[in-house]
Amino acid sequence: MEIIEGAGVWKHPGEAGNDWIEQLRTSDLSVGTYCIPVGGRDAQSPHTEDEIYVVTAGRATIETPGRTAEVGPGAVIFVPAGEEHRFTEVAEDLVLLVVFGPAYGSRLPTHQRSGAADRRTALQRGASSSGTSGEAKCKGT
Repeated sequence: MEIIEGAGVWKHPGEAGNDWIEQLRTSDLSVGTYCIPVGGRDAQSPHTEDEIYVVTAGRATIETPGRTAEVGPGAVIFVPAGEEHRFTEVAEDLVLLVVFGPAYGSRLPTHQRSGAADRRTALQRGASSSGTSGEAKCKGT
């Protein structure tokens, strides 16, 4: 058993805008926190893994090709692998606990995995990627 300290807790991203930090990684899943400040822009691309978002704080709209919905604290959102999705109209600092299954980037073709690992490492800045927890520090990337 492991307690993932700081997961889903807001920390101001700073000048860089949004921030993602992975706090737990196993071969079967990864867990992290994604923060978007009020008025921030979510520029993420579709992922190769299924994803669950749990809104722990804030309010925004999530948009996919087939649906748009307002979300707030307690909302749980499932996004299947490959589906375009984006958070828009961030009305309050948005904090998302994110679960990827399998682990983030693990379904990428082999030749793209090292780039994903490099990006993940750069984004983590102090969080562990060895399967241990790290404090959420949604600060500039």
